[in-house]
Amino acid sequence: MAILFDSTSRLFTLRTDHSMYQMKADRYGVLLHTWFGIRSSVFDYSYRIAYADRGFSGNPYDAGEDRTYSLDALPQEFPVYGSGDYRSTALKVRYPDGTFSCDLRYLKHEIRKGKYSLPGLPALYETSGNADTLIITLEDTRRMFYVHLYYGVLEDLDIITRAVCVENHSNADIYIENIQSVCVDYLHGDYDLHTFYGRHVKERNYQRTPVVHGIQSAGSTRGTSSHQYNPFLILSDRNASEDTGNCYGFSFVYSGDFIGSAELDQYDQTRFLLGIHPDNFCYCVKPGECFYAPEAVMAYSADGLGSLSRIFHRAYRDHLCRGKWTTTRRPVLLNAWEGVYFDFNGDKLIQMAKDAAALGVELFVMDDGWFGKRDLDVSGLGDWTVNEEKLGCSLKELSDQIHSFGIKFGIWFEPEGINEDSNLYRSHPEWALQIPGKKPTRSRQQLLLDFSREDVRDYIFTHICQVLDSARIEYLKWDLNRSLTDLYSAALPATRQGEIMHRYVLGLYDMLEKLIQRYPDLLIEGCSGGGGRFDAGMLYYTPQIWCSDDTDAIERLSIQYGTSFGYPVSTMGSHVSHCPNEQTRRIAPLNTRATAAMSGTFGYELDVNKMSADEKDIVKTQIEEFKKYYDLIQYGDYYRLTNPDTVEAYHGWEFAAADGSEALLCIVALQIHPNGPGRWMCLKGLREDGIYVVDGREYPGGVLMNSGLLLPDAAEEYQSFRIHITMKSN
Repeated sequence: MAILFDSTSRLFTLRTDHSMYQMKADRYGVLLHTWFGIRSSVFDYSYRIAYADRGFSGNPYDAGEDRTYSLDALPQEFPVYGSGDYRSTALKVRYPDGTFSCDLRYLKHEIRKGKYSLPGLPALYETSGNADTLIITLEDTRRMFYVHLYYGVLEDLDIITRAVCVENHSNADIYIENIQSVCVDYLHGDYDLHTFYGRHVKERNYQRTPVVHGIQSAGSTRGTSSHQYNPFLILSDRNASEDTGNCYGFSFVYSGDFIGSAELDQYDQTRFLLGIHPDNFCYCVKPGECFYAPEAVMAYSADGLGSLSRIFHRAYRDHLCRGKWTTTRRPVLLNAWEGVYFDFNGDKLIQMAKDAAALGVELFVMDDGWFGKRDLDVSGLGDWTVNEEKLGCSLKELSDQIHSFGIKFGIWFEPEGINEDSNLYRSHPEWALQIPGKKPTRSRQQLLLDFSREDVRDYIFTHICQVLDSARIEYLKWDLNRSLTDLYSAALPATRQGEIMHRYVLGLYDMLEKLIQRYPDLLIEGCSGGGGRFDAGMLYYTPQIWCSDDTDAIERLSIQYGTSFGYPVSTMGSHVSHCPNEQTRRIAPLNTRATAAMSGTFGYELDVNKMSADEKDIVKTQIEEFKKYYDLIQYGDYYRLTNPDTVEAYHGWEFAAADGSEALLCIVALQIHPNGPGRWMCLKGLREDGIYVVDGREYPGGVLMNSGLLLPDAAEEYQSFRIHITMKSN
């Protein structure tokens, strides 16, 4: 059984193949957190809690004279504001009388077969029936509301999920001012917090810092998960490495404001929280209504950071991404953006597509500039009508011509954006997010539509469908190129303006879900100026996301390295671009640009008409090689062999088949030196007793993993090598 309940001790134990999570309702009905870590025999881990009379740590009234019982020191499953716990809490509610102090106690629970789902929100799924759900109901002692804690246990994936529902069963409105989807209290231990920070064109840089006294956090108040921080965080033992040590991963299945925090308290206990950022959030729950907080995904590994990453990779690849493109090989594409930007017409695009098809490209994507009055990024957003004058033909004629070359056709949209210089804005300025009487904050000369409004979404959805129905279109790139500001919705009363950010995200999900249901074969790639909304929530709707607007191959090594901690390579949009690179002016070999791009969805972003004959021959070979290794790259186990930001000479990573039958080693020379020393790279994921062939020479698997493979000498800076390793059959 994945979920066990001891009715005598009111102890809940959740078990996966290798991990265990435990909590109990104590004698006062407080839900205590007792264990998250390695799977063991079922035992009441509350024995680890130390009770003591602690100064300035108050005691619940029903504890009577027992001064050793204080919520300020106890490990709790869902701590609440105003209960006497002065640490960061998971819930803050404003009552009708204006007070905030609440107190939750265990009421009941339910165990179900199968994995729960959440209305209007993305969540992991399990279709084979190999999952269980636990719902624990806590009741407010003032009897105003219930809190339902949802736990999903995906046993063979080593995944436990968590979500929260607040149900108002009173006759008055209550306001949620803070809600966190997960809280884990660690009674002792020295931990590091791993976060992923960045900026536009430099996303998800890996950062590891010791957890020290106080609160350390990473989050976003931009209305998206953001370029600046990612809603995936890790706690680990201080000495944990890629292959050893206790590691705890937390991922938020949400695309809006978030905050993840680690607090080391006065008694050296660590509390981790992850949920919606409270700064732009205040949600009214009316009598009889329920509010659902987004899902958080938790995983534990006793075998280091690499093992933890592979748990998330399998779960997200197979149980978060949905639809046809979860298992169907995705086409190698050419996106026209960095090749032509806004400077194109139909003839130019047709010639690019024809040349690309001759190289083996399978999908041609027309990016920004095909609609409305749109020759620069200062006008036209919101006017989703094809500019046939610019194209010189209809969209159907363009699509038919491109399909005649034997390849698919895709198109770019930015449905959430609106320019003031657009027909839509002139007709409906109230549809944009802006505060009456205040000049709006512009970004990229654009505003954002109020996606919290159903009428706005319906209008945009209708116009997108008109475009998609007018031609044969197999791919849609969904972009967003600014953060949210000026939070005001003309459709909400003053008392509910704090709901806009969350309602915006729910509106986004609603629209994407409608697109998926209407066009189930459409491949949708998410984008927000590159990686500004690269999160688990979007992956539920878009199985791949443009990893970064930075297409420089060497920069991408770091970006994709950081992204790999929480997300599989099958979700990372990555392209070969021209050199000198648009963002860095760096020149990297064409083969190296492909090596980086192959560790993702793989495609090209350049003008193939400007390539030499030799370069075109190289591209043909690259595409064939990617197709050959597609299953190994997309579905194999991923291993980080070095950190590109700390290694000086060679950066390496590896894809290994789950059964150890083959592997692909990828190497990039970051520095070269005359008369340099030999360099070895130890492989992973092979069978210790297997015999492997590398460039015609045989090696035992144990030798390659423990002693390493001597790397080829690089003849030029940034040269790369892709080395295929196969196991001999017995």
